[in-house]
Amino acid sequence: MTNPDNQKPVEATDVEAAAEKTTTPASGTSTFSTITQRWKREDLIKKASPIMRGFCLLFSLLAFIITVSNKHGYGRNFDEYEEYRYVLAISIISTLYTVWQTFSHFSKREFFDGRTSLLVDFSCDQIVAYLLISAASSAIPLTNRFREGQDNIFSDSAAAAISMAIFAFISLALSALFSGYKLSTHSFI
Repeated sequence: MTNPDNQKPVEATDVEAAAEKTTTPASGTSTFSTITQRWKREDLIKKASPIMRGFCLLFSLLAFIITVSNKHGYGRNFDEYEEYRYVLAISIISTLYTVWQTFSHFSKREFFDGRTSLLVDFSCDQIVAYLLISAASSAIPLTNRFREGQDNIFSDSAAAAISMAIFAFISLALSALFSGYKLSTHSFI
């Protein structure tokens, strides 16, 4: 390949040396360090989003298992109460969603184009997070009423399932923040 200006090729060390010499007057930091900080931040976000979804998968699965196993005789079965059935249904939805997200992340398979995929991730993270917190908040009053009468294994299991749903909400809400950041930094042109 010919060089039209007859200049020597630019080496990486030349770029680093020039970047270190270039400083901004206000902050005193070099342009190169600012760029590397941005790369590190973006790399952290790329790693943190699947980790948060993994935590959501774990907590949703635990909420599902704890709720299903909460059968302790007449009047103490989860399926006799709408609130606990709602927690079960939303934990199933959350588990399926996070399994799908984890599969698509690790298989590097895109079901949509890039822009649509970012919008789906952001929207679905928020919707499922909202469903998780609404399921947990609907079951809390019933569990508190059971705990007022006596403290038993049924109310303890219900409280554990609710706690797992809240932890799943927190991890998915953080994932939604990361998805929102990716969406806001993506160029749509």
